[in-house]
Amino acid sequence: MLDVTRLRVLVAVARHGSVTAAAAALHYAQPSVSHHLARLEIETGAQLVQRVGRGIRLTPAGLLLAERGEEILGRLDAAESELAEHSGLRAGRVRLAAFPSALGSFVPAVAARFAAAHPDVELQFVEAEPPAALRMLRSGDADLAVVFDYDTADAPGNVRLTPLFTEGLHLVTQPGREGALPDFARSRWIAGCERCRESLVRRCAAAGFEPDIAFTTDDYVAVQALVAAGLGVTILPDLALRAHRSPHVATVPLAGGERRVLAAAYGVPPDPPATARLLEFLADPPPPATVRLVAGDDEPLPV
Repeated sequence: MLDVTRLRVLVAVARHGSVTAAAAALHYAQPSVSHHLARLEIETGAQLVQRVGRGIRLTPAGLLLAERGEEILGRLDAAESELAEHSGLRAGRVRLAAFPSALGSFVPAVAARFAAAHPDVELQFVEAEPPAALRMLRSGDADLAVVFDYDTADAPGNVRLTPLFTEGLHLVTQPGREGALPDFARSRWIAGCERCRESLVRRCAAAGFEPDIAFTTDDYVAVQALVAAGLGVTILPDLALRAHRSPHVATVPLAGGERRVLAAAYGVPPDPPATARLLEFLADPPPPATVRLVAGDDEPLPV
């Protein structure tokens, strides 16, 4: 049977990159870290580390065990928290990971309603794009995540998805340059995160061209500033424009353009009480008004 302490040491080495850094993070002496690694190799019968110069690196077996170990340790920590909550030792805690435009639009209103209804529950937030948020769920660093997707792909293993709503997509240009997607085949483009970039490339390909991507940033404020300066055009979703709308850009809704916003949880129900309750609030948010903007429209958006 794997020793939890030694597994935690291996995960620390993988996360921090060296025995020295792992020892500092765990508040162990370096020889203690080396001893735990050696004992773990004996217990598993596999070579987990190899020397490289004056340091070490994890072998493929070590990397595999460290990845699984991070998930195992996260689940153990979550179980301790859940048991403490059920035992009445604390009022509860729930950690929510969400992508930036969700945090900049509907999530604060949901959180405020949740906090008013459950003032003794500690609610924590972390900003994370969907891939990172899902990793946090699997490792036990988050209890819930708000994510988005452009298709109906299945959830990764042991992750449960709850649809929240669908938001529209908008072509964002300088005022006076509005048009359909094919009209910008020779324009320079601004792409966002990896998922948004993939969606952009697919939509342009469907329109018959490959976009010339000149800039990449997932900061929707910076994206609109670049568009306003005439440095490119882009596609943005409703939530990004609800969170921040520059008066110096024009938007045109993309016909058939949309993406799904979902809540993600780990494992099968029942969830811990605080997590289940926040999921209920997320699944019943104030209706996210569709962004309907035309060229030169600088009226404030509903929040």
